[in-house]
Amino acid sequence: MKVSALMITDVKSCVRYSTLNTAAELMWGFDLGCLPIVDDENRVVGMLTDRDICMSAYLQGVSLRSALVSDAMSKEVYSCRPGDNIKTAEKIMLEKQVHRLPVVDDERRLVGIISINDLARESAHEAELGRPREVAGLEVVDVIAAVCAPRHCAIVAHAA
Repeated sequence: MKVSALMITDVKSCVRYSTLNTAAELMWGFDLGCLPIVDDENRVVGMLTDRDICMSAYLQGVSLRSALVSDAMSKEVYSCRPGDNIKTAEKIMLEKQVHRLPVVDDERRLVGIISINDLARESAHEAELGRPREVAGLEVVDVIAAVCAPRHCAIVAHAA
């Protein structure tokens, strides 16, 4: 199965010189957990999550209206193409511990997004049809477990 079969094509995005407030409003209004950040030619240059917004504002000690997307976005972007096999997207999500991948064309212009939720829904659909619960050869549970694993050492809180 190709990425194009599962990706969402009506993708909301933002530009790097927008405020975090603008990005947060988009996320809230469209019930999104992240936004691809694009340049003036719709090429993906970053990703911004709701957590990025919160942590950036907290750590900078500024309001969302005075902080820019460029200060909070992840500049390291992992992506896939519409013609890629779903297994490719799963592998990237697993290895890079990301929940979503922008789908880009050959010029890195945004054409869609695919998420771990899309993979999970497809897996559930396959199960309803009596097929194995794996999508393109990887168990979705393995991808979810890898994505949800802590990237940093956990801070252990001790009760007083």
